[in-house]
Amino acid sequence: MSDTHYKLNTKLIHAGVEPDPSTGAIMTPIYQTSTFVQSAPGEHLGYEYARSQNPTRTALQNALAAAENAQFGLSFSSGMAATDTVLRLLNPGDEIIVSDDLYGGTYRILTKVYARFGIKVNFVSMAQAGDIEAAINANTKMVWVETPTNPLMNIVDIEAISTIAKKHGVLTVVDNTFASPYLQNPLDWGADIVVHSATKYLGGHSDAVNGAIVLNDAALEEQLRFIQNGCGAVPGPHDCWLILRGLKTLHLRMQRHCENGEKVAHFLRNHPKVAQVFWCGFEDHPNHDIAKKQMRGFGGMMSFMLKEDSIEAAHSVLKKTKLFALAESLGGVESLIGHPASMTHAAIPREQRMANGLSDSLIRLSVGVEDVEDLIADLTQAIG
Repeated sequence: MSDTHYKLNTKLIHAGVEPDPSTGAIMTPIYQTSTFVQSAPGEHLGYEYARSQNPTRTALQNALAAAENAQFGLSFSSGMAATDTVLRLLNPGDEIIVSDDLYGGTYRILTKVYARFGIKVNFVSMAQAGDIEAAINANTKMVWVETPTNPLMNIVDIEAISTIAKKHGVLTVVDNTFASPYLQNPLDWGADIVVHSATKYLGGHSDAVNGAIVLNDAALEEQLRFIQNGCGAVPGPHDCWLILRGLKTLHLRMQRHCENGEKVAHFLRNHPKVAQVFWCGFEDHPNHDIAKKQMRGFGGMMSFMLKEDSIEAAHSVLKKTKLFALAESLGGVESLIGHPASMTHAAIPREQRMANGLSDSLIRLSVGVEDVEDLIADLTQAIG
């Protein structure tokens, strides 16, 4: 389907998908092959070797691009593989500006891997776009944005930061994992590159690991596609098929995630043992007005602090939930609960974590699509 004028819900179902030419099958086949027959050296049907191309992956990449209103999509073996590929655009001596409450995995690869190769990382609060401009210098080549951030749900003004970055010839990269294309399309607000852990909302069923890059710039896409092939962090066709299947119901799932998320957030805010709830749908949430501008809803991700601010108090809650499963990841149909201090953000030193607001008792929720009354009852008995 090539018509770009269809609405998002229609594109999620049809974009990138064509009936199989050999059988007419309506669903994209899983092309489980490592290589492709050539009629003569260099003469083939567009596919040579599965690290370079695979028809199932092509269908997914086209669908990912359509979902984000982009020209190009690239699929990877994980979200971190996609992140790594974008960071490979940097050279020794370059500097990157990132949010000070960055996802732990991105923090780890920047500080433990890329710092060894002469990449300087500057951590900046992105609550005010002007703070970004003050941090840009002649060596700055990239600004890395998460919005909403993980796990404090801080909102970053994509349009304002992209405008500042473009003025200085700096790339803006947005990790759109938390929002998904259903709630937010960063390219429409001026971003140059969008990355996803497609393992999360895009797949939506906790059964595949995958990453994605989407963009509009043809020269950048050529560079990233070269790295994708040359470094080889590509997904298998079955994982591509699972993400492609997940995309078809993204809009339906996200509607319920948003509905349930709002009710759970308000329940937590009124709970006597909860000190603070971080959910960008609250009118008094920092930069809520920006969230309203660039997002179509506020999603099912949130975190909260207990009044008894200790790791022990948090662990007590984590052990008692029945429906909320204690697990890494997010964005699946099932509700998940986690403890950033000892799980997703364990790579960040405690002093830095605390300074950024990630307290010992902070608990993160990925609110699923179950009956919301059952979810609230589960949290009620777990928190006490």
